[in-house]
Amino acid sequence: MSDELKDFRIAVLATDGFEQAELLEPVKQLRAAGAEVVVLAPEAGKIQGMEGNEKGQMVDVELTLGEAEADDFDALVLPGGVVNADALRMNRDAIDFIEHFNQTGELVAAVCHAAWSLIEADMVHGRTLTSWPSLKTDLRNAGATWVDQEVVTDGNLVTSRKPSDLDAFCREIINVLSQQVDGSEIAA
Repeated sequence: MSDELKDFRIAVLATDGFEQAELLEPVKQLRAAGAEVVVLAPEAGKIQGMEGNEKGQMVDVELTLGEAEADDFDALVLPGGVVNADALRMNRDAIDFIEHFNQTGELVAAVCHAAWSLIEADMVHGRTLTSWPSLKTDLRNAGATWVDQEVVTDGNLVTSRKPSDLDAFCREIINVLSQQVDGSEIAA
């Protein structure tokens, strides 16, 4: 374990139907880099992970959106999963939470279908990002430039396409946050 991110508190926002690897792997890698990582959800209890179309692990919710204060976090990670992303984009509290990070210029990292929430939070217009390929038209219609790359950084936004991109995604999150430690800010 390193202490590269020891001063960072990172929220991971998800609900039932999240793609299991897209939550568990960033949590593991960010904690290994020394960050305090907190799993948030709209409701208390456990949330259901998915491995593709099959049920995966249940994950403990450490804090609900109603209990969480966005100002208490330095970054936000949004795992994908069709059901998860669709539910969160329809949840006003979740969108308000995401919008806070965009307004403050703090890091928002989204993988796969999580880009739907970015659209709903009105933070993709004029930005370059990636996602699961089926969201390409949605993102373009919202004013984004969509590219097919494993990870894309545009200001305070880091995006990735799918579970096989997670190592690059996590490295980029750590890299962007480490630059803040070195004194440079994220340009939104």
